[in-house]
Amino acid sequence: MSKFEVVGGKQLNGELTPQGAKNEALQVICACLLTREQVTIENVPEIVDVIKLIELLQGLGVEVEHVERGKYRFQAARVNIDYLATGDFYRKAAALRGSIMILGPLLALHGYGISPKPGGDKIGRRRLDTHFLGFEKLGATVEYDAERGWFKVFARQLKGAYMLLDEASVTGTANIIMAAVLAEGVTTIYNAACEPYVQQLCKMLNSMGAKISGIASNLLTIEGVTSLHGCTHRCLPDMIEVGSYIGLAAITHSEITIKEAGIPHLGLIPNAFRRLGIRVDERNDDLYIPPQAHYAIEEFIDGSILSIADAPWPGLTPDLLSIFLVVATQAKGSVLIHQKMFESRLFFVDKLIDMGAKIILCDPHRATVIGQNHDSRLRATKMTSPDIRAGIALLIAALSAQGTSVIENVDQIDRGYEQIEQKLNAIGAEIRRG
Repeated sequence: MSKFEVVGGKQLNGELTPQGAKNEALQVICACLLTREQVTIENVPEIVDVIKLIELLQGLGVEVEHVERGKYRFQAARVNIDYLATGDFYRKAAALRGSIMILGPLLALHGYGISPKPGGDKIGRRRLDTHFLGFEKLGATVEYDAERGWFKVFARQLKGAYMLLDEASVTGTANIIMAAVLAEGVTTIYNAACEPYVQQLCKMLNSMGAKISGIASNLLTIEGVTSLHGCTHRCLPDMIEVGSYIGLAAITHSEITIKEAGIPHLGLIPNAFRRLGIRVDERNDDLYIPPQAHYAIEEFIDGSILSIADAPWPGLTPDLLSIFLVVATQAKGSVLIHQKMFESRLFFVDKLIDMGAKIILCDPHRATVIGQNHDSRLRATKMTSPDIRAGIALLIAALSAQGTSVIENVDQIDRGYEQIEQKLNAIGAEIRRG
């Protein structure tokens, strides 16, 4: 288990370029299973979760060529369905939440799929009902073996249907779309997730010959086709990494330019940081964050305390609330952070309180942060990363703290951020991996 030793209190200066979007990459890589032809994907983040998914597909018989850093070619001409029954598949799939998205493509093209309960961050209950209710609407049979923890889906022929999703699940929507593109007839998905990741998946599938309309809305119409062909696709910049760098610049008084940030796809993220008093300038497709000695949190128009809450797109992504919380600890003013979607994601705040942050954890979903306006800096401490997003938030806190902090279990950070210490050390940070 790796750890970081982080020397805090350093002002950073330079340029950072975000990796490809992790959540998009997991979806579009699974979509390669929908054709026997070659698919090329560019700007793939070479992070732990993505590499694990690629290895899982290789086990299934997918030919994978690593062309160059960030560029892969996939060809699923000889998928071995029997691999699904092996212990190797179970171990690899159970360790990765993104593995659940192989079910839609396998069901569509091979009529059968099986998956253990997938792993991933321990951030509270993350049910999978949306995936399987959607498959059932398309005519599939779903079985769950509670003793072994297996999900099994099978169908002779999927048929298009109207469905109103019980929640706007990103991975659930993606899985259902991938099953529906080869179904007979028309599928209508209402309350579909419309995050940029899902939009990108739909655009990729259309370039492969699918017929999906309503992209970027929560009402998708999919006209089934008999087959898909190969394509070349490029992943967007990772909006979560972009947001992480904005927060890092603000709390460390740093001057950072985020290159090729994919501004049209960032939604509310820049404005949400501006509401904390952080200056974020747009320069073509770059974001420039100047050094700020202080930043003041806005109030609502009636003078009440600002609240920042997550919501399905185009609302604010829940993956950044940990960053907003850390950045607010050194702002002037107070803010309520409301994490609606996951009930365990705010439990890392006890580590920030140990560092001297003034935070009241109201309940599993809400925390009130009383900003210290940089009058009292965070203290270095020893801590453990519980998940990807809390891990990067703790790293940002450690970079702003006085002294040397130790963060254990940084393998969690590696699941979502590519070469993070090298990137940050190149602009003046001092992070040592041990």
